[in-house]
Amino acid sequence: MSFSDFVQQFPYAGLFMLLILGGIGFPFPEDTTLILCGFLISHEIVRAVPALAMVYSGILITDFSLYLVGKKYGKAVITHKRFRRFLSPEKIARLEDKFRERGILVILFGRQLVGLRAQIFIVAGITGMPALRFLAVDSVTAILTIALMAGAGYMGGQSLEIIKNDVTRVKHVAIFSLVIALAIYLLFRYFKARKE
Repeated sequence: MSFSDFVQQFPYAGLFMLLILGGIGFPFPEDTTLILCGFLISHEIVRAVPALAMVYSGILITDFSLYLVGKKYGKAVITHKRFRRFLSPEKIARLEDKFRERGILVILFGRQLVGLRAQIFIVAGITGMPALRFLAVDSVTAILTIALMAGAGYMGGQSLEIIKNDVTRVKHVAIFSLVIALAIYLLFRYFKARKE
């Protein structure tokens, strides 16, 4: 069974797994998974409450895992090849300065920036931000991210349904128009042939 088959068979667990795998470096961006969640809700493939609960818990687990990596390994995290690609000593220094100046606001706003998200969570751990404070701030900002991205997916799904209905309506009008045009043409030919 392929991963896409797994997601189709078990959509709730599939959404959860996409978030976890994306958090550990697989090419499943969080925002894309949230948009997919909204799309699935709009087409009634999944129910809203359990799907949103799954993605919410997946986001919090992923974010807290990144925080714990920073807390446990500190600045030595940049020696690991996976983190070295996107987290340089200079970037850590800049983010640490921002944490000292603004702390919670860095997480509140940084969470909405796709390329910066994971770095911020790791640096939150490196700077020694208390775990409960991190979880409290992250749980609030995650709600905003879910609302924006899943909402966009939901609206997109609804728009596709409207477009599909409009296309069906246009097809019916076109077929009806062709039948009328054909009937007029046949009547014209019939009367022209009788005249001759």
